Amino acid sequence: MFAQIRWRLLLSYLTVFTSILVIFAAGVRLLFARSLTQQLTDRLTALGQGAATNAEFDNGRLKVESDFIVQQLIHKNQGLEWFNLNQKSILKQGNIGLNLPLSLSKSPIQFSNKNFNIQAVVVPIISNDNGKIIGYIRVSQSLEEVDETLTKLDLILGSSIIIALIFSGFSGVILTRQAMQPIEESFQRLKQFTADASHELRSPLMAIKSNAAVALKYPEKMRKSDVEKFQAIVSAANQMTHLTEDLLLLARSEKKCDRRENSVNLTAILSNLLSLYQPEATAKEIDLKSETGEDMYLLGNAGQLTRLFANLIENALHYTLSGGTVEVTANLVRSYLIVSVQDTGAGIAPEHIKLVFERFWRADESRSYWKGGSGLGLAIAKTIAQNHGGSITLTSQVGVGSCFTVRLPSVKISDNSQD
Repeated sequence: MFAQIRWRLLLSYLTVFTSILVIFAAGVRLLFARSLTQQLTDRLTALGQGAATNAEFDNGRLKVESDFIVQQLIHKNQGLEWFNLNQKSILKQGNIGLNLPLSLSKSPIQFSNKNFNIQAVVVPIISNDNGKIIGYIRVSQSLEEVDETLTKLDLILGSSIIIALIFSGFSGVILTRQAMQPIEESFQRLKQFTADASHELRSPLMAIKSNAAVALKYPEKMRKSDVEKFQAIVSAANQMTHLTEDLLLLARSEKKCDRRENSVNLTAILSNLLSLYQPEATAKEIDLKSETGEDMYLLGNAGQLTRLFANLIENALHYTLSGGTVEVTANLVRSYLIVSVQDTGAGIAPEHIKLVFERFWRADESRSYWKGGSGLGLAIAKTIAQNHGGSITLTSQVGVGSCFTVRLPSVKISDNSQD
C-alpha cells in the first residue's frame, strides 16, 4: 500500500516539476526567438537605410547608384529589391529574390520559400532635397541561421529537462521514502495495537458471553425484562466478538503470506462454500448458481482464500432480496484464475464504488437492510487477494446488481504439492 503511495507522490512531484520546466523552457525559447527576430529586423532596417542613401530622384525617375558588394549580400543570404513610387520593382541584388508584390507594412514580414523561411522589411527612400518619399527598398534575409540556432537551443533545453528529471527522480525517491517513513512506522504501530487490542478483547468478551449464556439457562428465575436484557448482552457480545475477530484477521492478513508452501484447490473451496451457503439462499428464496468447471489450483493460504470468497458470497446473499440470483463463476484465463460473484441486488452508486473496500464503510441506500456485518468483509477480501498476488474489482449498477471479480495467479498441480 505504501509503495503505491510513494510512487504516486513521486509521479505527482515529477509531473509538477516537468510542467514547471516545460513552461520555463517555453518562455526562454519564446523570449530568445523574439530577441533573435528583433536583432535581425534591426540589421535589415539598418541595411535598408544605408542602401537608401545611394538612391536619388533624377528627371522624375528613381536612380540607384549602389555601392554595395553583391557577393557580400549573397554570402549573408540577403537580398535587396528597389521599388519606385508605383511599387514597381526596378532592381534586385543578392540571391534572395522574392516574386511577391510590395507590402508597405511597418512590421517585419515572414514567409516560407521552398527551401527555407525568409524575413523581410520595407524601408522608404527619403529624398535629401525635400524629405519626400521617392521609393522603397525591401531588404530580405534567410532565417536558416535563426532556425538552426533555435534548433540548438531546443536540444539544449530538452537535454537539460531530461537530465533535471533524472536527478529529480533519484532525489524524489529518497525524499518520498524519508517522508513516508514516519507514516509507515505509525501505521505499523497502529496495526500492532489493533491486533493486540483485538486479541486481548477476546477473553473478556468470551467471559461476558459465557456468563450471559449461563444466566439464560434458567429464565424461570428471572423477570421477563431481565431475560431480554441478557439476550441483548449476548447479541452485543457476539457482534463485538465478530468485530474483534475481523480486526485480528485483517491485521494478520496484511502480513504477506508464504504462497510457495502449499497449492490450494480453488474449485474445492468454492464448491464447499456453495454447499455451506445453499441453505441460507434457499431460506431467502435466492437462486444460488455456480459454474466452476475442472479443478483449478493456486499457491496460497487455504484459510485466507476461503475467507475471501466466503465474504463475497455472504455479501451477495445479504444484499440480494428474495427472488434474486447469486451466481459464482470461475475460469482459467491464460495464467490467471478469474472468479466472479454476481448478484441481482440493489447495486451501488458509481460515486461509491471506490469506497466499498474501505474499512467500516457502508452505503445507506444499498446496505440498509443488513445490519449484522462489521463493515470489514470487503476490506479483508481485498487484502487477502493482494497478498496472493491478485486483485479484486467491482462493477455495479443501481437497481441491477453488482459483480465482484477476483483475479489470482494460477499454478499447475504437477509442479507443486497439494494440501
